Amino acid sequence: MDNADKGQLAGGAADVYEEFFVPALFGEWCPRVSKAAALAPGHSVLDVACGTGVLARDAATRVGPGGAVVGLDVNQSMLEVARRTSSAIEWKSGQAESLPFEDARFDAVVSQFGLMFFEDRDAALREMWRVLRPGGRLAVAVWGSLESSPGYSAMTVLLQRLFGDQAANAFRAPFVLGDSEPLLALFTDAGIPGAEVLTQEGTARFPSIESWTYTDIKGWTLADVIDDSQYACLLAAAHEEFTTFVQGDGSVAFSVSAHIVSATRPVTSRGLV
Repeated sequence: MDNADKGQLAGGAADVYEEFFVPALFGEWCPRVSKAAALAPGHSVLDVACGTGVLARDAATRVGPGGAVVGLDVNQSMLEVARRTSSAIEWKSGQAESLPFEDARFDAVVSQFGLMFFEDRDAALREMWRVLRPGGRLAVAVWGSLESSPGYSAMTVLLQRLFGDQAANAFRAPFVLGDSEPLLALFTDAGIPGAEVLTQEGTARFPSIESWTYTDIKGWTLADVIDDSQYACLLAAAHEEFTTFVQGDGSVAFSVSAHIVSATRPVTSRGLV
């Protein structure tokens, strides 16, 4: 996996991600993941692959001053932005495959749109389960299939035609867990019993085609793949080909789907399961 396949961003891209991507795409999913994790006042919560912290911040509002939230990410640029957004959350550097926490540390473990990029998904899921207390909830969100998002499907086709496999494959990477059956099998294989998949629809909203293109390219893994001249070519083509997604006020909107997988860690007479 190269950095594009891993979902890793450079410093400037992390700022674009927080300023543009969070309100356009990621923000609406936080309440859904928090609900799936059954967050409540006083809970201790770990957000794995927290990025710039949008889900961790939502969790903090739900657990209140009596709770605690830790946001963990391997990307230092993301964490730098996250630290600027909230001092009430503990931001920690670390890998999902080797979480730096003791067993049964957290009441809830959440992860939003990160599992697709982990190098060892099985190890990451086992680690999330390990640090979850008996009776605690795990909730993990991943994007649905590329075909279920007409806007991103169209962008992928355009990237393939203009720039070839490298750019198109980097853009496909977030959707690789879009099939719910093998997704659920990942959790079963990781020793997580009773996991359930809930598929929900959402909407990606951008102020304009310019904003959409800028956000997807400059705020995502393609920031280091497509140069300025290529970007200008892409933007011109987007104006010509993406009119079907433009609303009456010039804004852009299209549907997206995501799977939220959740499970409760069983409680037995011997404690951990």
